[in-house]
Amino acid sequence: MTTFGRRLVTRGPEMFEQAFNDEDVAESDLVTRRGTFRAVAFRADGHEHMALVYGKTKLRENVLVRIHSECMTGDIFGAMRCECGEQLDAALNTIVREGNGILIYLRGHEGRGIGLVAKVRTHVLQDAGMDTLDSATSLGLPVDVRDYTPAARILQHLRVQSVRLMSNNPDKIAALEENGITVASRVPLLMPPNTHNIAYLTAKRDRLGHDLPQVDSFPLPHAR
Repeated sequence: MTTFGRRLVTRGPEMFEQAFNDEDVAESDLVTRRGTFRAVAFRADGHEHMALVYGKTKLRENVLVRIHSECMTGDIFGAMRCECGEQLDAALNTIVREGNGILIYLRGHEGRGIGLVAKVRTHVLQDAGMDTLDSATSLGLPVDVRDYTPAARILQHLRVQSVRLMSNNPDKIAALEENGITVASRVPLLMPPNTHNIAYLTAKRDRLGHDLPQVDSFPLPHAR
């Protein structure tokens, strides 16, 4: 198990490994339209991230968790060339409906880690017919350099025993387990395709191994 340079801390009868220094974490209540969350802001790997905790999760098993990669165009502006904004909304709604869970919002993941400027440049190539992978590699950029270690660290900080991970991406499961987090099960988070993102979803399914069965049901345009 990766220890992230943590130290042992005694709090009452408990002893646990501290995942962050006190100056790198801040917590407060956050009242939203969906309800009140515990907002846990934390610094890791040069970025400031956020975990939204709903209900009781401490020392619990099978906690519903979503690890969400930052996507300004989808999360904020509702871009339809990806499903990110819809997944963010659906994950928060599911957590509230269940009564407890955690959403971890990881910064520095824009465009699978290449950054916002590079991501917008790939959009130009995608509009010309390239898929999401080739549009990056043709510019000399990596396909995916996201690091999920900060998510594992905050789950350790929150003392979650095991998680049910809302994801279609097997890499997230592997990353958490490599960092000592038990993934009890995977919960699909499937958004209906549209004409703007079907090529994107198809590439993620066929070339990145994401589990996206809804792609098969999308009606293909009639051949001319």
